[in-house]
Amino acid sequence: MSELAQLVTTVQAGAKYRQVHPALIQRIGAAELSKGRSLKQATKATKNKLHQVGGAYLQSRVDYPAWLEKLEKARGDRQTLQSICREVMALHASTRERLPILETFYQRIFSELLPIHSVLDLACGLNPLALPWMPLAENARYQAYDIYTNMMTFVGHFMDLLAVSGEAQACDVLGELPGGRYDLALLLKTLPCLEQIEKDVGTRLLETIDTAYLLVSFPVRSLGGRDKGMAENYPTRFMETVKGYGWGIKRFDFEVELAFLIEKPGN
Repeated sequence: MSELAQLVTTVQAGAKYRQVHPALIQRIGAAELSKGRSLKQATKATKNKLHQVGGAYLQSRVDYPAWLEKLEKARGDRQTLQSICREVMALHASTRERLPILETFYQRIFSELLPIHSVLDLACGLNPLALPWMPLAENARYQAYDIYTNMMTFVGHFMDLLAVSGEAQACDVLGELPGGRYDLALLLKTLPCLEQIEKDVGTRLLETIDTAYLLVSFPVRSLGGRDKGMAENYPTRFMETVKGYGWGIKRFDFEVELAFLIEKPGN
């Protein structure tokens, strides 16, 4: 067995990373081994990277079957369904931070758009649980992707429960960027995480994703709630990234999140 295969096997043996898509573990592990590190050092570094991009946002194990059962019982009762969706989203740091603005976040941004018939949600986490708040067109298609297989299975069942067409799939978006054309792509608080693995990934994704509109957002505080100048640094870096493309860009400032809506010319 190669060192890389041993690394992947060792990482997957741990409960914390057992559900991570193996292609991502392999990508990170190969990069760490290429630095001349020992197998033990590279394995530890790979786990640290996986924590930064995913593990830090899920602070405890989530009982997805139990939550799905609760959601199924709430079918047809919009108020109860939304209440349970909020409880589930609170289990993931990224969507938990968005809960205070959930009522206005999508309403404000979607008011700028034509009817949205297709959505690509990359590194989505539990954001698809916000579907009941999204003013999508009837019969809209929703494609959700993240690194956790069990989370995406749960999200897929949730979409079926809402009769939303599309799919939820585990993948390494750095190497398996989904194809197809979309009305709207979501990169919500995603780029800072992916840049932990690939420094210039923002430029590549923004150029490559085939979409009429692209919503990119950034946190304004750390996971611990500290102000580290993120509200100033992230937009500065983002505007440097998109400079020269000729895209239309509109900024949205929320209390807990900063968002940019990109409109690509000719779309």
